[in-house]
Amino acid sequence: MFETAGADIAFLIARVLFGGILAFMGLNHFLNAEDMTGYAQFKGLPAPKASVLGSGGLLVFGGLSLITGVLPAIGAGAIALFLVVSAITMHDFWNQEGEEAQNEMTGFLKNVYGAGAALAFLALAGATWPYAVNIGL
Repeated sequence: MFETAGADIAFLIARVLFGGILAFMGLNHFLNAEDMTGYAQFKGLPAPKASVLGSGGLLVFGGLSLITGVLPAIGAGAIALFLVVSAITMHDFWNQEGEEAQNEMTGFLKNVYGAGAALAFLALAGATWPYAVNIGL
């Protein structure tokens, strides 16, 4: 895909770092489902337990998708959508004050820049990825 082996390695490392953290975050949804369900309920999400488990599955799938290169367009698109929706619904800094507003703004901005990264992977999903399974490109 890239012109040098170094660029191929850098792209693989980017996939492993980004996808690995997202997959870990998704796994955390399952390991801490009760706490996360309480927070989702506090934030007013409908069906909070299903939302936590569904988003956990999406993050695990999306992260592993980017790492392996299996259905990367679906994985990257799902991650981007999740991060934008999560930024708006879970990190409503505009409704907070003081330190809580700052904490929520930080979470909001992390989700937005993560969505940007996911969109970059989506833009590259049609190419053959180095060191990947390359299924569903």
